Amino acid sequence: MGGVRNILFIMADQLRADYLACYGHPHIKTPAIDRLAKRGVTFTRAYANATICGPSRMSFYTGRYPSSHGSTWNTIPLRIGEITMGEFLRAMGVRTALAGKTHMAADWSGMARLGMRMNSYEGVLAAQCGFEPFERDDGLHLDDGGYFELRYNDYLRERGYEGGNPWHTAANSAWGRGRKLRSGWLMRNAKYPAIVAEEHSETAYMTNRAMDFMREAGDSPWCLHLSYIKPHWPYMAPAPYHDMYGADDVIAANRNKSEKRDPHPVFGAYMDHIEGRTFSREKVRQTVIPAYMGLIRQIDDHLKHLFAFMKKQKLLDNTLIVFTSDHGDFLGDHWLGEKELFFDAAARIPLIVADPDPAADKTRGKKCADLVEAIDLLPTFIEAYGGIVPGHILEGRSLLTYIRGGKSPGREAAVSELDYCFRPAREKLRVAPDKARAWMVRSKRWKYIRYEGFAPQLYDLENDPMELEDRGRDPGLEKIRREHEDRLAEWSLNRKVRVTLPNDVVLRVPTEWRDQGILIGEW
Repeated sequence: MGGVRNILFIMADQLRADYLACYGHPHIKTPAIDRLAKRGVTFTRAYANATICGPSRMSFYTGRYPSSHGSTWNTIPLRIGEITMGEFLRAMGVRTALAGKTHMAADWSGMARLGMRMNSYEGVLAAQCGFEPFERDDGLHLDDGGYFELRYNDYLRERGYEGGNPWHTAANSAWGRGRKLRSGWLMRNAKYPAIVAEEHSETAYMTNRAMDFMREAGDSPWCLHLSYIKPHWPYMAPAPYHDMYGADDVIAANRNKSEKRDPHPVFGAYMDHIEGRTFSREKVRQTVIPAYMGLIRQIDDHLKHLFAFMKKQKLLDNTLIVFTSDHGDFLGDHWLGEKELFFDAAARIPLIVADPDPAADKTRGKKCADLVEAIDLLPTFIEAYGGIVPGHILEGRSLLTYIRGGKSPGREAAVSELDYCFRPAREKLRVAPDKARAWMVRSKRWKYIRYEGFAPQLYDLENDPMELEDRGRDPGLEKIRREHEDRLAEWSLNRKVRVTLPNDVVLRVPTEWRDQGILIGEW
């Protein structure tokens, strides 16, 4: 193995950490990811900085918390002034490209204010979160949403799949009786095989596009963000993955009826969302989760194919490989569906980093239980390429020193954020849009959740690792709650806001101006 020339940054959408074999799932088989874990470090307490696609990804891509980058929900644009992974790495001579999803909403008004043309080189990069869009596909395409020119749709039509939007009618639907379409938008259809052949499915297609990029890139250094759309809904898998797992492979839901008795108001409102009510039914779980597991196994099989290709191309010896997800999926745990609230099923993410540098040999196969965050990856990438981390901008902490046998970042707590302004819970609770905020402070023993306008939640992860007993109103734990509220206040005061001038420049500026001929306060 040699040093780092390339980075392969793999992300699976809505993948729970505990739905991988190397993270302890008793039934799912993920041999390719397991082998990657043996080649690198598995971080067992990694947390997303937001528990929904857009803001979580923007934190990955900027190395900053949602409160700092401002894109706090899926449809909120990332402002034009935020510097992204592509910009940092491109300045170091690294071609930084995307194959798959970013969920980035472009700041069109900011671009217009600066006179930036959308079809210019700079305009395209600004609209694509700094990535060269080798192939962008966010994986949600409505029949009337203007996606008929989607490249993947063209690919499907060329292979005989008919219709205006074969992403829906082939890749995410099944045949019913009399050739009637069973749409993947309805979870009752998750048990059926997608119409699309496995080799033409979204996961297969994007893996092939990643290999196309590697062939094209040649010997120049690159960072490729391979961002899989699955296992995010629609929960529709092609054969043979649709029935590779069955109801017997579905582990029991992590929930207790006591959670429904006088729940925290925001928690209770989320339970009442349609996805919470639906996933509370065991029939739904036993229908959907096998498909979810099949989609994960399909990703693993294609990673096996991709890694074999990279080995043949002699890329494994100089490519740092990261495998992670943007957030998890409740799948009925805590009487919830989807994601967003801060239980580990949604907030904890898988994170595996395999560094080809010989200095990382001493940590290969290790599991690290230290608290790490999604924002730690960008400074890790910069250091891996030999760069200096701009500490006045990035809020994460590089993991490279630990991976190469040194100390861990030493984080005492992980922070994640939620903006639920667009959700039914806000309307039900009659919360103003700018007050629909929540923050998680996950310390070594406790998980503290602060809601604006409501009492906090508190979980004792040492004695209640399944997070079933909310101690947020326990009078005996006021000291613990105050300690975590103080942690949150300190975190808030330490956001990086002076991003236009690095600290080393500040230190070179004189604090006295008399020698410059500027007399201040003198008699």
